[in-house]
Amino acid sequence: MSDRNRAVTIADVAARAGVSQASVSRVLNGKQSVDPAIVQAVQAAITALGYTPSVAARSLVHGRNDTIAMVVPDLENPLFQGILRGLSRAAAADGYRVLVADTAEQVDEEEATALEARHRCDAIVLCAPRMPEERLQRLVARIAPVVVVNRPLPGAQVPIVGVDYARGIRDLVDHLHGLGHRRFAFLSGPELSASNAERLRGVADAVAAEPGITIDVIEGGSRLDDGYEAAEYVDAARREGVTAVIAFNDLVALGLMTRLRELGVEVPGDLSIAGFDDVPMARFATPPLTSMSVPRGEIGAQVWTRLRTLIAGGPIEHTVLYRPRLEARESTSRV
Repeated sequence: MSDRNRAVTIADVAARAGVSQASVSRVLNGKQSVDPAIVQAVQAAITALGYTPSVAARSLVHGRNDTIAMVVPDLENPLFQGILRGLSRAAAADGYRVLVADTAEQVDEEEATALEARHRCDAIVLCAPRMPEERLQRLVARIAPVVVVNRPLPGAQVPIVGVDYARGIRDLVDHLHGLGHRRFAFLSGPELSASNAERLRGVADAVAAEPGITIDVIEGGSRLDDGYEAAEYVDAARREGVTAVIAFNDLVALGLMTRLRELGVEVPGDLSIAGFDDVPMARFATPPLTSMSVPRGEIGAQVWTRLRTLIAGGPIEHTVLYRPRLEARESTSRV
């Protein structure tokens, strides 16, 4: 290999500056006891040679590499994109980078992915809504420091940041009830999803609080295609008296509205539709989608606050659940 293509090393910097490699290392590590003249010489050599310190070498010195990983089941989901954006910006302010591992909804891959990521990074942000609880409990103990997102985990010694989905469903039902709706359908999410279980808890709470309403549960999913494919079942429920549908999330609601339009069902004239998460495209839908707004960026920033504390050896901070905010738009109307 020619000198032109060879990576610049700490030895090259030392030779250029006329100092020892140990002196260069002390300058790179910010040691306060280094002679200012040596610091100036080393910095000049670094600039002249275009030297970039090795991340791997720094991690051996410091015991960390200033990198964290976020493990998500589906990065196409705007909810995770928003959380990642908030996390990345907050972490960057403290000099940390965020790597992303997308498990593509493969639950069996989540554990191995998280373990590999932890070997490469200082800490983990884990979004694993469908991993069995017992496995998740064991995993978080192995990959600490870790913060779990949108997943209740009773008894686990780990910070949790997420959304109060049960309360959000209650608020959405209250909104639709106020518009005169009495018979609803809930287009559910993935069967094993913990956040879907929380939404179903909200459905049960709403029915218990308002004896005059009924909420049918229709099998769905978490993606646009799931909403599209469930439209015939939803239309059948409409013909049997359902006047409002709450979808698992906005993606499902948007897919549903697309297919209903093809079937000649008017929204909201024939059927009111509401989603959850208030993803950016919700207000640009036709008609604009009523949804429960989730502070995605704030969740990401809060995750970083807790993870930073753990990395520094601080305590496990209390669980934070954000109550969603209703964004009433034109996809819902009075009966």
